[in-house]
Parts: sequence; structure tokens; C-alpha cells
Amino acid sequence: MSAPKKEVVVTDKTPMPFNPMPFSAAVKSNGMVYCSGNIGMDPITLKVVEGSVKDRTRQIMRNLSGVLEDAGSSLQNIVKANVYLTSMENFKAMNEAYLEFFTDYVPARTCVEVKGLPLGTDVEIECTAHL
Repeated sequence: MSAPKKEVVVTDKTPMPFNPMPFSAAVKSNGMVYCSGNIGMDPITLKVVEGSVKDRTRQIMRNLSGVLEDAGSSLQNIVKANVYLTSMENFKAMNEAYLEFFTDYVPARTCVEVKGLPLGTDVEIECTAHL
């Protein structure tokens, strides 16, 4: 049996601050898109968005939307998301911003508190979507 075909998603819609990157923005395989974790970083300035966890969550969702679009999918096709917060005190605010991006349903999701995230941010989200 042969291994499933994998295709790296090349995009400029999400920040890739390190060169070379030790990961892909996303990979397509077997009708699914697996997106790497995103932080609330502007893809043009490569700076973490200032403001609140809501502002960074909104930027993350815009970044993920762009990656999924370039992969041939969309936020509405997400089946599973994983959210990482540096404090569960941000759970409510993150949820308020996150829910702005879903109209018909909300994907399955895990949310955990972690000790730290890249560049000192307070929220990171990764997801899996179907094509």
C-alpha cells in the first residue's frame, strides 16, 4: 500500500517569521488540510498584534482563513481546532472573538492552558479542515 499523497500549502496569508521555517503553513492530504499553529501576528509586518487576546484571536482567524483559502478550503470547513492559551482567564474573550468567524456551526475544539507561546503571545490556534 502506498503512502497518502501530501502537498505543502504555499501561502503569503500567514506570517512565517523564521527563515527557513521548520514547518509548513499547512499540508493537504487525503482530502484534508492540516494547518500549523498560528499566533496573532500580522503577515505583512511580522509583528504580534497589539491590544487584547480578542485582537490576536481575530488576527489568527484571518491568518487561518487565508491559509485555508489558498489550500482550497475555508473556515466553514474546519472540523477540529486546538486552542492554546497562556491563561484560562482569557478563555471568555478568546471565545467571543473566535465565534465571530462561524455562522452555521462551531467545529469540535480543544482548549488548553500552556506555560508559554512563541514570541510571548497569549493565544495560538491550529486546525484541521476538509477540502
